Amino acid sequence: MSYTTQSGREQILQDVAEAAEELGNALAALSEAYEHLDDQTAERMEDGLFRPLQGAFGQLKRTHEEFARRYDLRGRDFPPAPVPLPGDARRLFERASESIQSADDTLAALQDSLLPVEVGDEALRAGLSSVRLLLAPLPLVSSQLVSRFGR
Repeated sequence: MSYTTQSGREQILQDVAEAAEELGNALAALSEAYEHLDDQTAERMEDGLFRPLQGAFGQLKRTHEEFARRYDLRGRDFPPAPVPLPGDARRLFERASESIQSADDTLAALQDSLLPVEVGDEALRAGLSSVRLLLAPLPLVSSQLVSRFGR
């Protein structure tokens, strides 16, 4: 498949935006789950899952914005994700985990496509790698928290 440098960069921005939206959805689900947790579990969730996820989300938004600015492309805003319908904490954690996995899958596919190498730059590649490193431990942290529900 042939593409221009411009279309390749726009595809990068689209993929990064898609991943950022998923991370926003995960944050919204965890925010709602927080309301259903006891104080101790809520604190563990905030320290081990929510804050690192916020960091990854912020890094991904910065990566998107800076890449768009460097190449005079149109960036975008990332408004807060809609609050999910109330549900039990376990289901909200599952939704958050699914969104985190989806974001990571999108970023992995982008990296595997080699677009960041062919039409991107070092700062973009570093930003993507940094976000994926932040996301890597989160599925295990989430499953450990869920395993303690009901104890």
